[in-house]
Amino acid sequence: MDQEERLLHASSFGPAAVEYAEHRPDYARAAVRWALEPAPGPRVLDLGAGTGKLTATLLAPGARVVAVEPDPAMLAELRRSLPAVRALRGSAEAIPLPDASVDAVLAGNAMHWFDMTVAGPEIARVLAPSGILAGLWNVMDDRAEWVAGLARVSGSAAVGPRDTPTGWRAETADAHLPGNGAAALFGSPEQAEFPHGQRRTADSLVATLATRAGVLVMPEHEREATLDRIRAFLANRPETARGEFTLPMLTGVLRVRRL
Repeated sequence: MDQEERLLHASSFGPAAVEYAEHRPDYARAAVRWALEPAPGPRVLDLGAGTGKLTATLLAPGARVVAVEPDPAMLAELRRSLPAVRALRGSAEAIPLPDASVDAVLAGNAMHWFDMTVAGPEIARVLAPSGILAGLWNVMDDRAEWVAGLARVSGSAAVGPRDTPTGWRAETADAHLPGNGAAALFGSPEQAEFPHGQRRTADSLVATLATRAGVLVMPEHEREATLDRIRAFLANRPETARGEFTLPMLTGVLRVRRL
């Protein structure tokens, strides 16, 4: 994805902020605990916080959370759902916080949108010594045969390279770590995966996939054709044709320590 296309996809979520908040999953709590485990203190920045999916999960372990999000519609939804959280307009490339002011920077399904040549030094700036940078991604567990079939039917716009475990491991192994000299400020990356799941119906799973950036930027006729194809697949699978089911997922974590 070139820079222009990346910016188009990254800016596509605002008009779907309400749907994003309703249908996107939270994050496995074990994954959040692992991400924060080496952090030297409780001050956590949720960077690229969106509507607060990760922010809400971070509150459970008692972190002192500040959320930063560039999109005004996503930020408004975060503030509506989590009014007690300090939520600021800003970006990974321009973080509105002082030097060494947080012990961990976490990003939920967001780090791949950052320009890490700029964001890497900026994240290093706000992190305290020995602080943690961690990206978390929810991926569909395609070891389940019907999930693998769904990925094939959906196409890469709805289920992209990072959206299954094998693709996530390859895409995030080192692609989104700090660059532009900031890499020397961080240790070696670690990856871990944690079981997760989301209760869905066929309709709500279609609504979830409709909030993916690749689908949001499609021309309307292509979007509807893609979603109709997914509906037909789900209607013909015994696992998904009737009532609620659990979409098997993993939360994958990529973690590095600030030196």
